[in-house]
Amino acid sequence: MAVLNFHHLRYFWMVAREGSVRRAAERLHVSQPTVSAQVRALEDALGVKLFRKSGRGLLLTEAGERARRYGDEIFTLGDQLQASLRQPGEEASPRVSIGITDSLPKYLSHAFIRPAFDLAPPPQVICLEGLATDLLARLASYRLDLVLADEPAPSSFPVKTHHHLLGSSPVVLCAVPRLAAKLRGRFPQSLDGAPALLPEAGSALRRTLEPWFESVGARPRVIGEYADSALMKMAGAEGLGFVPLPEAAASEALSRWGLRTIGRAGECRAQFYAITVERREPHPAVQAITRAANRLLGERSRA
Repeated sequence: MAVLNFHHLRYFWMVAREGSVRRAAERLHVSQPTVSAQVRALEDALGVKLFRKSGRGLLLTEAGERARRYGDEIFTLGDQLQASLRQPGEEASPRVSIGITDSLPKYLSHAFIRPAFDLAPPPQVICLEGLATDLLARLASYRLDLVLADEPAPSSFPVKTHHHLLGSSPVVLCAVPRLAAKLRGRFPQSLDGAPALLPEAGSALRRTLEPWFESVGARPRVIGEYADSALMKMAGAEGLGFVPLPEAAASEALSRWGLRTIGRAGECRAQFYAITVERREPHPAVQAITRAANRLLGERSRA
């Protein structure tokens, strides 16, 4: 077998990262023809095309995308090796990058990632919150190690992902004491016409709740829709309406925001996933999170 030329690989990887030969040449402080020649040499050695033209730019082929992902890992490890050798006797601190969707309760998100801090050696945990679509794009480009979400990646997602079901929790409806006391009477029919603060349309929890509302003959008056669960709870704490929450995170909302439980939303359950892309070796922090999650949710549900 031919030995992989890492010099060629680095030139290709830089073009893939920068999106053009010109910008890669500027970063590498060489001429554009030199970069192009190195990329062609890598393509010849591998026997595949790594880029295809799109207008005036370049797009990665499927093989190029795969090669770029390996390049991400190879050169990240290379940087860690150099840092470790510059400081003899000190290992480079491991890192884990975690994306957390806005829809997950913050209290529960922290409880999920907490086991990662107990690893030896403890990793540097980098958390990024945002929309699921944005976080999944970062995951696909290996800028995140996993994404915590309330539903798996869509089947149409262009990169193969693995979703680990961390567990599920019943859904409870909560409100400020005055509104909660009013709605407990004749619950759940009392929800008909009641002011509601709900997750955004199309979200996993919203899709779970809507059939249940219909089955009990209740049509709440939706006065607010939220992608961010924290903002939804803040609005609920002002008495603007009732909010649905995973029971596993309800105790924090009751104590911190002064909310009270109205009742359970029937058989509705909120689900939680750790989404990863395929790697040669699973990240230890991902393994720690998935191992601890089922026990965590069981304890929260009984609390």
